[in-house]
Amino acid sequence: MTRPDGAAARLGIIVDRIAQAAIAAHRAPGSVTLVAVSKTFEAAAIEPVLGAGHRVFGENRVQEAERKWPALVATYPGVRLHLIGALQTNKARAAVALFDVIHSVDRARLVDAIAEAQVRVGRRVEVFLQVNTGAEAQKSGAAPGALAGLLEQARAAGLDVAGLMCLPPVDDDPAPHFVFLARLAAEHGLTGLSMGMSDDFETAIAHGATHVRVGSAIFGSRTKPA
Repeated sequence: MTRPDGAAARLGIIVDRIAQAAIAAHRAPGSVTLVAVSKTFEAAAIEPVLGAGHRVFGENRVQEAERKWPALVATYPGVRLHLIGALQTNKARAAVALFDVIHSVDRARLVDAIAEAQVRVGRRVEVFLQVNTGAEAQKSGAAPGALAGLLEQARAAGLDVAGLMCLPPVDDDPAPHFVFLARLAAEHGLTGLSMGMSDDFETAIAHGATHVRVGSAIFGSRTKPA
C-alpha cells in the first residue's frame, strides 16, 4: 500500500513532467489538465494531494465516488470530479449530480440518459465521447464509424461535448491511437482530447492531449475499495 504522505511529492514530479512534455511539444504547460485518478483510494490517501493544492480528480465508479467525495468536496472548495469509467444508464442521474465531467459517453442510450438527468437534477456537465480506437470487443467506446452519429445526437440533446477520449489496447504502441483520436477530433471540430495515463501521458501530450489521467504515478499501487 502506498504511503499517503508520499503522494504530494509524486504529484509535484508529475506536474513538472507534464509541463516539460508540453514545452517539448511547443505547447503551453497550462494547456494540459491533470486528472489525478483516485479510484480505489480512500480519503487518507487523497487528502495529501488535495492539501498540495490539486483539485481535479478522476473516479471509475459512481457508487464509490458518492461514498467518499461529498465530505472531501465540502472540506476542499474548488474540486472538479471527472468520471472516467464506464457509466450505466441507470446511474446517469447520480453521475450528473456528483461529477463535473464524464469521459465515457459511448452510446445513444447514455446520451439520452445524461440529457434527461441534467434536466431532472438541474445541473449541466461536460462530456467526452469515448472512442474504441482498438476495436476491442471487451472494451467500452463507440466504433470510429459511429462517432459522427453519436456526436450529432449528443449535440442535438444539448450536451456540452468537450472532446474525445480513448483507452488504447494495453499491448499496443499508444502513439498511433493518440494520432488517430486527434485526427477524429479535428475532423469533427472538437478540441478536447482525454488520452494518456501513468505510463504514456508524455506521449499523449506530444500528440495533443488536453487531459491526462494519471493514477498510480501519483498514488502508488492500487488498494481495494472498502
